Amino acid sequence: MENDWNMRTKLVHGGTRRSGYGEVSEAIFLTQGFVYDSAEAAEARFLEAGPDEFIYARYGNPTVAMFEERIAALEGAEDAFATASGMAAVSGALMSMLRAGDHVVAARALFGSCLYVLEEVLTRYGVEVSFVDGTDLDQWRAAVRADTKAVFFETIANPTLEVIDLSAVAEIAHAVGATVIVDNVFATPVFSDAIAQGADVVVYSATKHIDGQGRTLGGVILGTRAFIRKTVEPYMKHTGGSMSPFTAWVMLKGLETIDLRVRAQASGALALAEALQAHPKLVRVIYPGHDSHAQNALVKRLMGQGGTVIALDLADGQRAAFRFLNALKIVLISNNLGDAKSIATHPATTTHQRLPDEQKAALGITPGLVRLSVGIEAPEDLVADVLQALAAA
Repeated sequence: MENDWNMRTKLVHGGTRRSGYGEVSEAIFLTQGFVYDSAEAAEARFLEAGPDEFIYARYGNPTVAMFEERIAALEGAEDAFATASGMAAVSGALMSMLRAGDHVVAARALFGSCLYVLEEVLTRYGVEVSFVDGTDLDQWRAAVRADTKAVFFETIANPTLEVIDLSAVAEIAHAVGATVIVDNVFATPVFSDAIAQGADVVVYSATKHIDGQGRTLGGVILGTRAFIRKTVEPYMKHTGGSMSPFTAWVMLKGLETIDLRVRAQASGALALAEALQAHPKLVRVIYPGHDSHAQNALVKRLMGQGGTVIALDLADGQRAAFRFLNALKIVLISNNLGDAKSIATHPATTTHQRLPDEQKAALGITPGLVRLSVGIEAPEDLVADVLQALAAA
């Protein structure tokens, strides 16, 4: 019956497990281990645990399982594994399936920590990584080889908001049997149809829109049941990157309202983009959901809406960007995104600080670029705040 429910219903009720007390809100099973009726029962569970049987919190937990089932239902995936953070999800998805000698093709425009995993960690253990301009399909075709094991990219790049044609890249990758792994944070689970469009594995930082209220770190890897349970789970449970039961409970509460929040945030982002067009202090306004974005048609085909993040490039560089940030009254300065509160950051000096200047320039991370994650405040208040801060810049 759950498969017939609409998204908002799945987000409230999907995967629910109730104890004998019949609680309305999901229970937090804050326990490290589980008791067996007998030594024989313990032996049997270690040989093969049933779908509602648990061994140790690092392996699985009833509260965590509720979150995994609910997010899998939302994403249209067979299964999910919840992780301690978004980067635990990214590194776990890649490390669990790759071996020395494997080849990976990745988009060049990535979050700084994702670049670190690809450039420093994977190569340290003998994985060959090739980088391409993710928006250039010819570069994907040239880089993908018969021995390519996986491709990895952000469906919408952080922080320059380039959109990658997921279906087209998946077709190129699948032609050689490569696994398509996508970081789908900016697309959000609400607007995503990544698996239907060709992704084999989808990862999220649940810290962002899924929690949505700045409380806890978390992540999730979604894919086929075989990939999650035979490849991801053994790696994650032995390396320790699993989600805590309390965090899973927070994420369950976040999922109940994510559809309402993300749609309101996307509407606010579009209102900002429209209000800031041709502003004299801005070199460019980047928002995939606005007609001015070069890939607007693609993002509408892939997502329907443009997401919750907008980028502003101030004409006078870092000094103007810092003045702008310091003049904001409603929008907060922080390096998170996807929060109910609007947040702005300066990528060149924070999230992408470690990149060489030439690499920042190649990615479009200019000294004047500000990433603005739109919250659920009244759009007219956000527009007024950004305009007065631009005046001060």
